[in-house]
Amino acid sequence: MTTPPVFSAKWLIKSSGKLITVIVFLILDFLDNFFCIVFRILDECFEGKASPCYCEKKGEQVGDDELQLSETLYGRKNVFREMGFLGFARIWENSKKRGGVVGGEVVVNRWSDCGCESCVSWMKNGDHQKLHVVVREPSKVLCLTATIDDCMVKPTENVIFLHGFLCSSSFWTETVFPYISEPKNRNYRLFAVDLLGFGRSPKPRDCSYTLKDHIEMIEKSVIYPFALDSFHLVGHSMGCIIALALAAKHSNSVKSITLVAPPFFPTKDGGSSIALNKLAEKSLWPPLLFGSSVMTWYEHLGRCVCFLICRNHRTWEKMLKLITGKRDLHFTAMDLTRHTHHSGWHTMHNVICGGATVLDSYLTVLVKAGTKICIIHGDRDQVVPIECTINFKMKAPHSDVNILKNADHSSVIFGREKEFAQYLEHIW
Repeated sequence: MTTPPVFSAKWLIKSSGKLITVIVFLILDFLDNFFCIVFRILDECFEGKASPCYCEKKGEQVGDDELQLSETLYGRKNVFREMGFLGFARIWENSKKRGGVVGGEVVVNRWSDCGCESCVSWMKNGDHQKLHVVVREPSKVLCLTATIDDCMVKPTENVIFLHGFLCSSSFWTETVFPYISEPKNRNYRLFAVDLLGFGRSPKPRDCSYTLKDHIEMIEKSVIYPFALDSFHLVGHSMGCIIALALAAKHSNSVKSITLVAPPFFPTKDGGSSIALNKLAEKSLWPPLLFGSSVMTWYEHLGRCVCFLICRNHRTWEKMLKLITGKRDLHFTAMDLTRHTHHSGWHTMHNVICGGATVLDSYLTVLVKAGTKICIIHGDRDQVVPIECTINFKMKAPHSDVNILKNADHSSVIFGREKEFAQYLEHIW
């Protein structure tokens, strides 16, 4: 009995699609090796020394465990690299401290990074050790017209907002802050943080952007200077990982944690590798997933993209303004380029992928402490699969889960700002 033609056609299309995917990523493997050599030469020309990369095997390096580097930095398979094709000299030697060096001093800004005023302002503000933080202080009430309850002094509540990957504090200040009700405004102090390496915060090259680095900077910039002995945490996407790490370290001070689309993966069989393959699977479709895979799997191709887009963001912004006819672009378009390849690359691997190996232990601490945890996730999220929230609920049964219908990774908040603000107030 012969197979119906329709099944043969489907099989042929599926097989052809897989073959095309393999060919495309083989080409990308080759190009990544090629640009490794190109950037080595250019770095030596412009900075006097090649910038270190992760093209060598982890076993050949020193001190990686101390730096808490994710295994995905070295574990990204590349056919041509494994074959020894396009062999090149070592580029990690004598580079225990990351960053190019000229005349014995660390070059803070790469030649391939943007050097405009807004991108390097953090170097000139006199304090490179603190993040850019937007603080919304409690509003004052005029007691001549207010009620007695309004005039009673209540203790101030603190809330720290942590944005996701390739975003900034604007993600919260432009969406949630305007919809916080007046009663809450009187007693709540809101902190929206530009995470290390993003927005207007420092983007140092001598940093591996590990979870530890992010936590320490939040402590130096918010918790210690403002003497916060209790606070709420709100995180979106990557910000959820940092929020959980921060909460576990300050479990006695955290009053609640609200997580929006948390990327939570089981740690068995290599949590970081699972996170890498789930969030950036090598696929040509959909386009968003293809872009994520290129930027996550290919270090040097990713640097090419950042060179073309981030370094020349002012040109792209002018073009978008001309095309759209708008004087001001949406903050998401602006935030997309407010990072360096070094900060984005390391944060992706050391926080989003590497964080998968430690989230279980953080969550165990919070479960024992009885910390209030609330989760919001869209059922159409194509960036962070909804199975992450299912895994989270299994690990922390006491957490409150709210699945929003017809919401994706962004619209879980965008278009629902008022409802989300009310939800937060209910939690607080």
